[in-house]
Amino acid sequence: QGAVKRQALYACSTCTPPGAEPAGICLACSYECHGTHRLFELYTKRNFRCDCGNSKFKNLQCKLLPEKGKVNSGNKYNDNFYGLYCTCKRPYPDPEDEIPDEMIQCIVCEDWFHGRHLGAVPPESGDFHEMVCQACMNHCHFLWAYASHLAVPPLTKVNSLEDEGIVLKVEESEEQKKEIKKESGVEHQDTKEEKQLEQFNEPSTSSGSACPEVVTKSEEPVCKLKELQSKPFLRKDTATFWPSNWRSKLCTCEDCLKMYSDLEVQFLTDECDTVLAYENKGTSDQETERRDPLMDTLNSMNRVQQVELICEYNDLKTELTDYLRRFADEGTVVKREDIQHFFEEFQSRKRRRTNRMQYYCS
Repeated sequence: QGAVKRQALYACSTCTPPGAEPAGICLACSYECHGTHRLFELYTKRNFRCDCGNSKFKNLQCKLLPEKGKVNSGNKYNDNFYGLYCTCKRPYPDPEDEIPDEMIQCIVCEDWFHGRHLGAVPPESGDFHEMVCQACMNHCHFLWAYASHLAVPPLTKVNSLEDEGIVLKVEESEEQKKEIKKESGVEHQDTKEEKQLEQFNEPSTSSGSACPEVVTKSEEPVCKLKELQSKPFLRKDTATFWPSNWRSKLCTCEDCLKMYSDLEVQFLTDECDTVLAYENKGTSDQETERRDPLMDTLNSMNRVQQVELICEYNDLKTELTDYLRRFADEGTVVKREDIQHFFEEFQSRKRRRTNRMQYYCS
């Protein structure tokens, strides 16, 4: 299927040990081609094509699709493919780590991190939906402008003064500094920020004391990002935690879409890219597979039709079982012609039974 949008992946340390080129295999190949091998579970990754049997595997041919390209240039690899995770580059589970800690996946680099190695105490697991690690926040620096309005705040803890000094950093442009100096006090500045925040979250319907920026909104499209970046915001050396549906609030103007493309994070505006969407799709597919076609058909019929169908089904099952038992007893192979002959005879017997019956309405 090429590069699958999101799928469960594994790495085989038997075929690609440390020192060899990293490679990833799909769930089907983990069963069919690597069933007795030592595998690392990579959970899900986006836009990945199975490597099983390509040039990275010296003595193995894929049983499901023998003809494969030599390499998959679109795949991205990291230390996860050697069974190592987080900034500490440790395995999971780690036999030498006695500290109970939850591991969280970054939605950008898709590496897994210990909660204690994120630079901030993660909120309760049910309070946030996705996480962006420290390195990816530095790479996607524009997210800091959104973080103060959309991100779930981490749990507070008592930090040393040294830690606080490292974490807190306010970024302001020269124009912002001049503007703040003109303000009469901090209270007035806070009020202005609150008005701008309301304007970002929900368009203002009043026209009396609105900011001058509101007037220009109807004339030209406004970039949400520039609107947020026009105000002071905090930039910390920590990971960030985000609620559900936060991606839908990212700006999708032409300039921002180009920026996402340049940073190779176009997936951030795709709600279907989330792991939750992948899991929900899998659950829906499983429910569809578990549905019994016979029961679905029965439910669409009235009582008389249901009884007739069940009787016909039982007749077919009994006669087919008796017919195939003769082949099993004789140890002979069942051929296509035998099955065709059975159904022809079955239909003929059914017609003879039907012709002899007469139904009367009272």
